[in-house]
Amino acid sequence: MNNDRLIQNRFILSELIKKGIRLKYRRSYLGILWSLLEPLLTMIVLTIVFGTLMGVKDKTFPVYILSGRLLYGFFSQSTTAALKSIRANSSIIKKVYVPKLLYPLSAILFNFVIFLISLVVLAVVAIVLGVYPSVYLLQAIPALFVLLLLSLGCGILLSTVGVFFRDMEYLWTIALMLIMYTSAIFYKADRLLHSKWHFVLNFNPLYCVIQAFRSAVFGNPMNMKYIVYATMFGAFATLIGIYIFKKNEDKFILEI
Repeated sequence: MNNDRLIQNRFILSELIKKGIRLKYRRSYLGILWSLLEPLLTMIVLTIVFGTLMGVKDKTFPVYILSGRLLYGFFSQSTTAALKSIRANSSIIKKVYVPKLLYPLSAILFNFVIFLISLVVLAVVAIVLGVYPSVYLLQAIPALFVLLLLSLGCGILLSTVGVFFRDMEYLWTIALMLIMYTSAIFYKADRLLHSKWHFVLNFNPLYCVIQAFRSAVFGNPMNMKYIVYATMFGAFATLIGIYIFKKNEDKFILEI
């Protein structure tokens, strides 16, 4: 019976992921192609604006920006989708029994699929600008795993809070802006090396993941302290998120 339930849940999860991808591009003429064009266009704008303002002459600066922008974009979109997932599926929840945890989980996973596809853009841009793969590129695997873990933890926790506190959507938008500015996406982190605010970056687990991923892309050994800290933060957030979700999921029906 447990095996049957597990297989059934896997099927439901896969269908929810497919549904999420279809809905995301339902009214888009470009479809999933937009997931390749959007980060590319954003990279061009950010490179022109911030590259000019900061006087960056490094021709690989677009790769630096794009690698951070893609990871932040996934974290932002997946956690926001997870936050809204229970309310967005309220009509199904009221009619059919499906383990409720599958909704935020699928919201994060379908965004992860799209994110992995968008990495094609990074690969092309990197090669064009002379950033070639090395053995250190294997470090991208644990970095992406930790990114997913971090998104799961935050997303599941937010999905619970979002049911009882609707204003969380607006507060999370503001929080994401703060996270973005403390993730060194469009500026070099070493510019803050001697600033009293540099510690803020090190306390941001997303910044740690982005730096680890950039090390893999640019062929440098990753900072193990960063990846260990981000892993511990993500694991703790996931455990707390699942605990709080399970403790409150029976109350969701009264709020949605």
